[in-house]
Amino acid sequence: MSYSNQKIEKTGFYYKNVRSEIVSLLPENIKRTLEIGCGEGNTLVFLKQSRGCLWAAGVEVSPQAADIARGKVDLMLEGNFEAMELPINKGSLDLVLCLDVLEHLIDPWTAVRRLHQLLVRGGVMIASIPNVRSFRVLAPLLFRGEWQYAQGGILDKTHLRFFTRQSAIELLESSGLNVDLVDATGLEKGRKTTIANALTFSIFKPFFEHQYLIRARRVD
Repeated sequence: MSYSNQKIEKTGFYYKNVRSEIVSLLPENIKRTLEIGCGEGNTLVFLKQSRGCLWAAGVEVSPQAADIARGKVDLMLEGNFEAMELPINKGSLDLVLCLDVLEHLIDPWTAVRRLHQLLVRGGVMIASIPNVRSFRVLAPLLFRGEWQYAQGGILDKTHLRFFTRQSAIELLESSGLNVDLVDATGLEKGRKTTIANALTFSIFKPFFEHQYLIRARRVD
């Protein structure tokens, strides 16, 4: 995870996790990939091993995670993404990953514009962004007046920005990218939220969605 000058207090799994939930959003051809907040680089390794990615770069603010990722990727950049120059040519990437990253940035709109320029025409940016409209946030706020930051989740204490489905889409499209696919977590088979959603005929579906997985494509 890469974000702006914030102390990180995360478990090892946080940096080791392979983000397999993005598989359905991946483009067909992935030759060159950049991941902002790559952790230990395991998602990039997954792309190289299973999707034919030939070149993978990562940005990571945690020195410990960056050291581990350095031996797995082709280019490893350690530090605060918002304060660094990326040694990557414009129009050279097929895929950019921002998985649980944009909500940590001071200016995610500028970040999206910068990353947009690195994509080839038809290239894809995939972002995962928590849903602040979730009942996990709204119920304590409405009924108990609580807005309690935590070590993780939607109200992670390192989050600087908060988004709903619509504002998350607007963020990705603010640079001219075209959002062509939006998925959500929180309603997987067998979960209580899935049952509650079915019993209420999906009227309250936006409140049961935990996180949005958004694919945006460069069309210019």
